[in-house]
Amino acid sequence: MEPILDFAIDLPEKGSRELLRSLHRQLRAAIVDGRLQAGLRLPPTRALARGLGISRNTAIAAYDMLLSEGYVEGRKGAGTFVADVRPRLEPPKASLRADPVADRRLAPTWRGWRPLAETCSGETYRYDFVAGMPDSEFPFDIWQRLSTRASRLVARSPVKEHDPAGEPPLRRAIASHISFVRAVACQPDDIVVTAGARQAIDLIARILVTPGETEVALEDPGYGPTRRSFVAAGAKILSVPVDEEGLLVERLPSSTRVICVTPSHQFPLGVAMSARRRAALLDFAESFGAVIVEDDYDSEFRHGGMPLDALQTLDRSGSVFYVGTFSKSMFPALRMGFVVVPEWARYALTLAKQMSDWHSPLINQLALADFIAEGHLARHVRKMRRVYSARHEALRAALSSHIGDRLRPFRAHAGVHLAAESTVPGDEQAIVARAATRRIRLEDIARYATRGIVQKGFVFGFGRIEAQDIEPAIAELSGIDFDGRR
Repeated sequence: MEPILDFAIDLPEKGSRELLRSLHRQLRAAIVDGRLQAGLRLPPTRALARGLGISRNTAIAAYDMLLSEGYVEGRKGAGTFVADVRPRLEPPKASLRADPVADRRLAPTWRGWRPLAETCSGETYRYDFVAGMPDSEFPFDIWQRLSTRASRLVARSPVKEHDPAGEPPLRRAIASHISFVRAVACQPDDIVVTAGARQAIDLIARILVTPGETEVALEDPGYGPTRRSFVAAGAKILSVPVDEEGLLVERLPSSTRVICVTPSHQFPLGVAMSARRRAALLDFAESFGAVIVEDDYDSEFRHGGMPLDALQTLDRSGSVFYVGTFSKSMFPALRMGFVVVPEWARYALTLAKQMSDWHSPLINQLALADFIAEGHLARHVRKMRRVYSARHEALRAALSSHIGDRLRPFRAHAGVHLAAESTVPGDEQAIVARAATRRIRLEDIARYATRGIVQKGFVFGFGRIEAQDIEPAIAELSGIDFDGRR
């Protein structure tokens, strides 16, 4: 017989005068310590009595005692439910102060870290220039139809183990897609499907880093989660500056073994790595046996001109891991990305994926494969390219018109954000705070840097703001004096 409750009830012999008192005491204790949670429907008295081998009158009496004490509540026609009687404790505030318990138990890398809260502030803004977030416009009706079809296919299929590298239809679709949009030449077997670009980079860090030994070069300013992944893996981090041609390759020590770059649209400056720097970086990797991690996260959204070849396209020595994501081109909650892996690392990365989460969600994989194969992704990207290009132009025009004496935009020909360098001295963090009082969400470049940097300025994401709102937003921002006087 299945237990009537999910914990043991130890009752005295039948006929004992302590039977009712013992049942009441154990049920009350389970409520107080949270084993029976508030809102839980208790078993009917008849079922409780049968399950415990006691009379129904004893079960009714125990419930009545709990009801009179406020531990349970009766709902007419619905049953008896556990009342909310536990004290409400304030959640601990996030702090980076030393925690003796954590210091004893956590590995040194993880002490003091808190989950990234990049875009989860909960505040509402009149004008939102948050970086890294795409527009919420997406053909969810098509996605729902394809997801339903995939669910039916899975329901009819026998249960089996699935390839941790990804379902074959999706890998074929990705290979075809990136061949068309980025001239990346690869076979489906070269692709490992991941839970977005973040997991892709985390898995790469796992297989490439020898803790305490491997030197990893990161763009500075750069993408914070990439840094955290390599720090967590035990890498020795080298912060390398970025200028308007991209990563300063000449600053790389010969001991560098991994180089992480965002060459198509550097994050956060938005610049594209020049052809000269791309050639120099590939030469460096080949000469010193280094590996390049190319994060090509929003290169689909060109604003004019021909894109430069991906590093993976130019690579002739098997040095490049090409990382892509559908979080920007589709919607962030999808959490689907991929890596084009050099042959020598394919087995290791697939094994790392298998150890991490076995494989990416099957229904999403099948739906995404159809979404790409049926042309929906290409149509959506073309549409959003026009939308983002209009916002990009509106932002450049507004900056020039209202605040051109204080901010100079970096050259950017792709992506969903634009960075602008300050041309006057000022406290960027204070300006961000003053903008927030006017309900303008703004980010400073320094928040993405780990050391003193040359570039001072701001990052304007335009994924979450309509084109017609950009000009009034910048006009409002221009009312803030950058030297802090108002």
